[in-house]
Amino acid sequence: MTAFEENAPARKEIFRLLGIETSCDDTAAAVVEATFLNGDLIETHVLSNEVWAQHDAHAAYGGVVPEIAARSHVERVDDVVACAMASAGADFEDLSAVAATAGPGLVGGVMVGLTAAKAIALSHGLPLVPVNHLEGHALSARLTALIPFPYLLLLISGGHTQLVAVEGLGRYRRLGTTIDDAAGEAFDKTAKLLGLGQPGGPRIESAAGGGRASRYDLPRPLQRRPGCDFSFSGLKTAVRLLAEEHVDKNGALDGQAVADIAAAFQSAAAEHLAARTRRAVDELSRDGEYGHLVVAGGVAANCVVKSALARVCDEAGWRLVAPPSRYCTDNGAMIALAGAERLAAGLAPTSEDARAFAPRARWPLAPPTPGRAHGGGRKGPKA
Repeated sequence: MTAFEENAPARKEIFRLLGIETSCDDTAAAVVEATFLNGDLIETHVLSNEVWAQHDAHAAYGGVVPEIAARSHVERVDDVVACAMASAGADFEDLSAVAATAGPGLVGGVMVGLTAAKAIALSHGLPLVPVNHLEGHALSARLTALIPFPYLLLLISGGHTQLVAVEGLGRYRRLGTTIDDAAGEAFDKTAKLLGLGQPGGPRIESAAGGGRASRYDLPRPLQRRPGCDFSFSGLKTAVRLLAEEHVDKNGALDGQAVADIAAAFQSAAAEHLAARTRRAVDELSRDGEYGHLVVAGGVAANCVVKSALARVCDEAGWRLVAPPSRYCTDNGAMIALAGAERLAAGLAPTSEDARAFAPRARWPLAPPTPGRAHGGGRKGPKA
């Protein structure tokens, strides 16, 4: 550092952003005010955080229907944005920029939110910041806790399950990912098999509260496989076969069997997540710079999963950081914060590039670590 830099005055910036999130089945918008000192985040205030869920619209189908989700976003996005602005007591003239999820996700839904953000930015002369949905999750813990870089991120949601070394804003190194199903998808499918309805995660956790996990011995995937990758397809199949064994002549499961299977599945899933995360913690502990595990995504709200991860951190001398449940699931606040962080770091695109930014169904947060194979289909990895 030069003498001039040492004597330079501190640079304090305050950004107030509207964030819009429509990547799956929740229409969400939020207003966040973030304060930076010399480019470092020092304070965050969530002024509003509105989420309009669509669970009822998809209940009859046992999962999210992309066309229904996109249509619902079209119908609701304007009202949700208006509610977020009103709750924050803000006018568009008070904003520094507009941020919106630009992918990955259901492309029809992503298109709705990104188009709405482009229209708002254009009509009010505001900068537009397209945001990677996964980066929003990666930074979500910084909404309530000033977690320093670097840290290990476990992202567990309906569409994504991965371990990422967050080295800094825009610098991510993927250590592991699911080779088949995401953790949240497994929770949703298990809930459907047990007739619990949606959303699967909360329904499984509620049913498991009255069950005995020890009644059934479900498999723990990939125990002999090296690395940090995950797998949930075999566990999901084991649950299906177990449920079929306990169906009565009317095709129904008795209540205790449902509770016990839910508890056994939840326990097995939590142990699997913890076991693979432990390997990443051990690997990064050798670095000496890492000491925080951030868990984000909808499954991060599960108490049994958090307890299993807390034990991993306690054994390693790390700190577990989990955002409040309202910031674990999809929300606009994490998108607004990610946009603010990119503005402060000078990483936001130019106005011309932002207006031309196309919605993306696939947008990996980080490339696979060299030498490690990750699945993803003919078009490459989803995330």
